Amino acid sequence: MLAIINVPSWMFIRPLAIPIVFTSISAVVFLLVLNFFRSPRRNFTGNEENVVVSSVDGTVVALEEVYEGEFLHRRAIQLSVFMTVFNVHANWFPVNGTVEAVRHHNGRFLSAYLPKSSTENERASILIRTESGHQILARQIAGAIARRIVTYAYPGVEASIADHMGFIKFGSRVDIFLPLDAEILVEIGQKTVGGITEVARLKPIGAST
Repeated sequence: MLAIINVPSWMFIRPLAIPIVFTSISAVVFLLVLNFFRSPRRNFTGNEENVVVSSVDGTVVALEEVYEGEFLHRRAIQLSVFMTVFNVHANWFPVNGTVEAVRHHNGRFLSAYLPKSSTENERASILIRTESGHQILARQIAGAIARRIVTYAYPGVEASIADHMGFIKFGSRVDIFLPLDAEILVEIGQKTVGGITEVARLKPIGAST
């Protein structure tokens, strides 16, 4: 498509400054799209026991106690990471374990930066039970530009922090819902790398507080 636009511009348009501008803009667009749709493999090198990693590349925009009523039906810590158009939009599983449920919701396309996008926007929820028995909920959220969520997870599949959970095309945000006693390792405004950045550590079930 870019070639169809640029080749005729060099052949028929004068002065040359115009096709040079077209070609420069096309090159930038091509590089952005190439970066956007990359799906890199990443290898977490730390201790994987009870670790929670960021599902996406982006910035932590929410870290608060909320009531999660879709699957967990209890209060939880919501940790949200927002992706810009300059981030890779592949999504990683935040924990090792087994996928117990996946549910897709149609919805609005508000800016994913807004808190209410978590419950009002187009979204997909993935419930994972960790190897130690914790239930962790990850939620892919579409945004004002993002209009399509791809979820690779399905019930019964083994989740690994090294594997991709899904992809949000031209989008936007992933929420992770954690137990209240989880040790949070990031703060608002911090940059994260999907599959690499430790965002929390889970306490062993039954451990004294």
